[in-house]
Amino acid sequence: MKRILSLWFVFGALVALGRAQSFDVLIRGGKLIDGTGSPWRYADVGLNGNRIVAIGNLPDATAKKIIDAKGLYVAPGYIDPHSHAAEALEEASRAGCRALITQGITTAVINPDGGGPADLVPQLKIITQSRPGVNVVPLVGHNTARITAMGYEERDPSPEEMDKMRKVVRGGMQAGAWGLSDGLFYQPANHSKTEEVIDLAKIVAQFRGFYTAHVRDDADYNVGAVGAVDEVIKIAREAELPSVVTHIKTMGPRAKGMSAEMIKHIEAARVEGLEIWADQHPYLASQSSLVAYLVPEWAQNGGNPAIIKRLADGEVIHGIEENLRRRGGADLIQIASYPANPKLEGKRLGAIAKERGLDATETAIAMFKESGGRIGVVSFTINESDSDAFMQQPWTMTDTDGGAPVFGQGVPHPRTYGAFPQKIRRDVIDRKVITLEHAIHAGTGLTAGMHGLKDRGEIREGAFADIQVFDLAKVKDTATYEKPHSYAEGMVYVFVNGYLAIDQGQFTDMRAGNILLRDDKTVSNR
Repeated sequence: MKRILSLWFVFGALVALGRAQSFDVLIRGGKLIDGTGSPWRYADVGLNGNRIVAIGNLPDATAKKIIDAKGLYVAPGYIDPHSHAAEALEEASRAGCRALITQGITTAVINPDGGGPADLVPQLKIITQSRPGVNVVPLVGHNTARITAMGYEERDPSPEEMDKMRKVVRGGMQAGAWGLSDGLFYQPANHSKTEEVIDLAKIVAQFRGFYTAHVRDDADYNVGAVGAVDEVIKIAREAELPSVVTHIKTMGPRAKGMSAEMIKHIEAARVEGLEIWADQHPYLASQSSLVAYLVPEWAQNGGNPAIIKRLADGEVIHGIEENLRRRGGADLIQIASYPANPKLEGKRLGAIAKERGLDATETAIAMFKESGGRIGVVSFTINESDSDAFMQQPWTMTDTDGGAPVFGQGVPHPRTYGAFPQKIRRDVIDRKVITLEHAIHAGTGLTAGMHGLKDRGEIREGAFADIQVFDLAKVKDTATYEKPHSYAEGMVYVFVNGYLAIDQGQFTDMRAGNILLRDDKTVSNR
């Protein structure tokens, strides 16, 4: 009897101790979506330092700061697996990344599409000194490796050049990169054979990394959208590493409906035992350069100066006309950046052609010459039914494919400011394509798990305190294609590593992001 009473005393003391817990921050009474895909539930969340230390009913707990989350949702901070924010992160005045934080993004994976520096060490040092507002996950780029070894030449690499590429990739992985990014649609990676990529991916596999690719084709430019997915599957199979079809989509009327076959091939690969994933942003327009979208691939060799010399070639002109048809016409192409004449930014190519009294091809060629080829564009050619089909897959993550622009400058794609909120507002609430829990999981737990980011992407005890607290009724993207410089709304609190980046809807400019390196290494900016 004494032993039973003693055990009850110990149990009661532990319960009392639990009820009397004290935290740095207590988020009380919110609807918790933990990032695993499970249904929401009411729970209090206690934070100490940069970690979540308690979850549950904590009515008697005390804290230095108590947040009343009644009527609000509490979820992990988003992880953007395809971010072009590196340029901003390297600049102290922009490294706070407000365009990301207002979406609830707390971690950004940088150097996508095969880009980034050949040597990651200086980049990461600069970002650390700039004090990033979000966590940073670096990749090493195939395109960069090829440029370093052999420039933009359209040929196979020599053995010596291949060794140089391997050195860049291995050096990046040794510096802490998480994987190899690729831009097979872009020069010079579009000149590479699949075997070249497999060779480099095998190095990444030795470091337990992954491969992520802007595939060769989202339509019917060359191998076709299905063939492009098959190439990623082949790389995953032969290099033996997880692989991602990044910003997955189908482009233009000819590719509409291809999602069914693409999904079928990915599912078959997963049944085979291959880790094939995808990410996407929820918009129906993409952004790149007018050169990449309209100039035939073979005519891009040598860069913009060489392209401009070829613009009188009848075959090049025919190729531009064909690519305009492939993308649905000039009225579906909007000028995003045009340093030669910023007044044209935000206008459609078709409207500019009418103003000039020229046809669309003649206008595009004239603008190439005026700008030296420096034209950024938004192309309204993503097929919505295919986008919805990809979004519903359990292996599709959410990305922005955006950066952190200079506020008020240029006309960037609105995804830079609103990708994650748009998915909530448009695809969860308005159109009901997916559930709220699915949307949160696709941007948090799913992404963390695929990338191997330990203790990120979930609300659970021991995880890092990267947290968003939002008002679902107010979550929305406010950026438009015509006026993109507008922050998203609905975030009431955002924590990055336990520090408040947004407090009661207001920026704190508390830059608490860290560089996250492979093998659980972290470089703190504090």
